[in-house]
Amino acid sequence: MTPTAASAQASPSQTLSRGIRALEILADAQHPLTIAELADAMGVHRSVAYRILRTLEDHSLLVRDDGGRVQPGPGLAVLARGVSRNLQTAALPELTQLANTLTMSAFVAVWDHEECVTLVTVDPRHTGATVVQHPGSRHPISAGAPGIAIQSAHSAQEWAATAPGIPYRAEAAEARRCGYASSHDEVIAGVSSLAVPIHVPGGRPAALAVVYIRADQDPAEVAAALAASAGRIESQLG
Repeated sequence: MTPTAASAQASPSQTLSRGIRALEILADAQHPLTIAELADAMGVHRSVAYRILRTLEDHSLLVRDDGGRVQPGPGLAVLARGVSRNLQTAALPELTQLANTLTMSAFVAVWDHEECVTLVTVDPRHTGATVVQHPGSRHPISAGAPGIAIQSAHSAQEWAATAPGIPYRAEAAEARRCGYASSHDEVIAGVSSLAVPIHVPGGRPAALAVVYIRADQDPAEVAAALAASAGRIESQLG
C-alpha cells in the first residue's frame, strides 16, 4: 500500500463528520432551523449543507416543515433505541418507580469521552413543576452528581489510568465512601441532584440520578432508594 493510499484510509470522512455535526446542531437547537442557519452553524456553504441534509432526510434522520425548516427526524429515535439497549430496558421500570415515588425527575446518564449524556429519563406523573432532563442532553463529567457518581466507581488511581487528563474530584472519593454523590447549582442553576453509579458488565459505569429544585425527603433516604434501584438494574444486566 502506498503512503498516499494509507493516508487516505486513515483520514476521517469529512462528509460523514459534517453530517454528524448537522445532527448535533439540530438536536441542540431550541426550534427548527433554516438551511441557511444550519449552514452558518456548521461553517459551510449553503450548497454543501443542502447536499448533506438531502442524504439525512432520505434516511429520516431529519425532516422539513412546511416552511422548509429542518429538525430531527423519527429515524433518530430508531437509532436511539439501540443505544445501550439492555441498560435502557433494565432501567426504565426503576426510573418510573423512582420518579413517581420521590416526585422527582429520574434518569440514567452514561459516560461519553469528557461528558455525561442522558440516556433515558422519566418525569413524575400528576405533579407540578419538574426538572426535565432530556435524553441526549450533555454536560461535562466534571460537573454534577452523575459525573461524580461515575468517577466514584473508580479509585483515584484507576481513574487516572482510565481517563487521563480528566481530574478526579475530591467529591468522588467521598461518594465512593458513602455510596452516593450529590451536587447543587452545578449543571442547571438552582437545581440539586443525587446519583449513584451503575456497574455495567463489560462497559463503562453509568449513573442513576434524580434532579429536583427542592425536596422534603432526606437525601440519605433518596440515595438509599437510588442504590436499591441501581442494584436491581445491575442484577438484570448480569
